[in-house]
Amino acid sequence: MNIIIIDYGAGNIKSIQFAVERLGYEAILSNDETVIRNADKVIFPGVGEASSAMRKLRASGLDALIPTLKQPVLGICLGMQLMCNSSQENNTKGLGIFDVDVVQFSNKVKVPQIGWNQISKLNSPLFKGVSEDEYMYLVHSYYAPMCDEAIASTNYELTYASALQKNNFFGVQFHPEKSSLAGAKILENFILLNQTK
Repeated sequence: MNIIIIDYGAGNIKSIQFAVERLGYEAILSNDETVIRNADKVIFPGVGEASSAMRKLRASGLDALIPTLKQPVLGICLGMQLMCNSSQENNTKGLGIFDVDVVQFSNKVKVPQIGWNQISKLNSPLFKGVSEDEYMYLVHSYYAPMCDEAIASTNYELTYASALQKNNFFGVQFHPEKSSLAGAKILENFILLNQTK
């Protein structure tokens, strides 16, 4: 199993790498187009601010590569948000994989949302063996509104899409690598997906 974690200078990539290794698989960090294109599974992490992360993707040509990938791709946290059309965070244009625009929580709630919250309405092989209303760990100030591509939802001020899927592309707002056994199960489900569209 050839698992690649995209290394573009905007991710908590070591914790994801260790989480994959705890499942018994090897994950390689790379920003090389050929290596990424030839992977069986691609994980696209992200931590930080949207516009600077997009600048790093453009500088390495990864902004053009990622939307063309045919194997299963999993965006995590900011990675998922960058896969959307745009983000309100510094008016950032995204990769346009998911047809939704990321927006900011209002000042009526504590921002960022930090800590454990439930995921509901689970509707994807990604959640096989994961209980409805399971708790996941989240850290974010922006969110993807509910849309046709939502495969899980979370409530914080309102109900938003905490996971998205379109064809071979998956995105999760929460951090599976920090979400105990249920998060590990989601990572394992992704690794074992046989989808090769």
